Amino acid sequence: MQENPLKAIWREGRTVVNGWCGIPSSWSAELLAHAGYDSVTVDMQHGLIHYDAAVPMVQAISTTAAVPLARVPWNEPGIMMKMLDAGCFGIICPMVNTREECERFVGACRYANVGGYRSFGPVRASVSGGPDYFARANEIVLTFAMIETAQAIRNLADIVSTPGLNAVYVGPSDLSLSIDGKPQGDYKDRPDLLDVLRGVVDECDQRGVATGIHCSSVDHAQRMAALGFDFVTLLSDGAYLAAAVTTDVMVMRSGEAGGSTGAKVSSKGPY
Repeated sequence: MQENPLKAIWREGRTVVNGWCGIPSSWSAELLAHAGYDSVTVDMQHGLIHYDAAVPMVQAISTTAAVPLARVPWNEPGIMMKMLDAGCFGIICPMVNTREECERFVGACRYANVGGYRSFGPVRASVSGGPDYFARANEIVLTFAMIETAQAIRNLADIVSTPGLNAVYVGPSDLSLSIDGKPQGDYKDRPDLLDVLRGVVDECDQRGVATGIHCSSVDHAQRMAALGFDFVTLLSDGAYLAAAVTTDVMVMRSGEAGGSTGAKVSSKGPY
């Protein structure tokens, strides 16, 4: 891999479509990766995933063209370095509220030759990233600082001026919780919060930093892309599973009761 493909997408002015894994399963990760996402993120913060489950998930994602990313539990260098060594090509770090916190995050993802403090030992990354991984690591690895508090918004200009920061990633639920005490994923009925998002996009555009956001539906993601976000996450694997199962069970129940679908269950089984 000569460069991180997400950079090429951004350079072409397109929006990255990102998948999200919260289920600790390499099989579900592989299914998502084969769906055609540009990248797939292993969520180690609010997902049910620990390191031992995350590594085979990264391996499964790597069987496709999707770029493997990880959201780490916190701004803690050890897990960032382990996930990079395991072959992730980008780290999403939660709750980055100040320039100092951002510098600490970015430094954990960069080697000393470019001013970071990442320890050398790219066990799997040297395989998935190629034998010259070290020489290209600074270009391959993307850093996403999560902007999800009122404090981060106040400090946004300082945060996005951090050398080595590639992107910010808005957590809308935590951001609205911090601003007005209520978690809200989609701001379509909140023009004041939409103005906050526009401010994030404008500030980042001026600094050459990409913008990402977590979305709650395809419609939401399309609106955020139209607003100027460069990276949008669709529903997680768990959310898709729950929605599909709930819908199908409701259809079947409705059919059994003579509902509007008219579906009938055969006593002969599925074959």
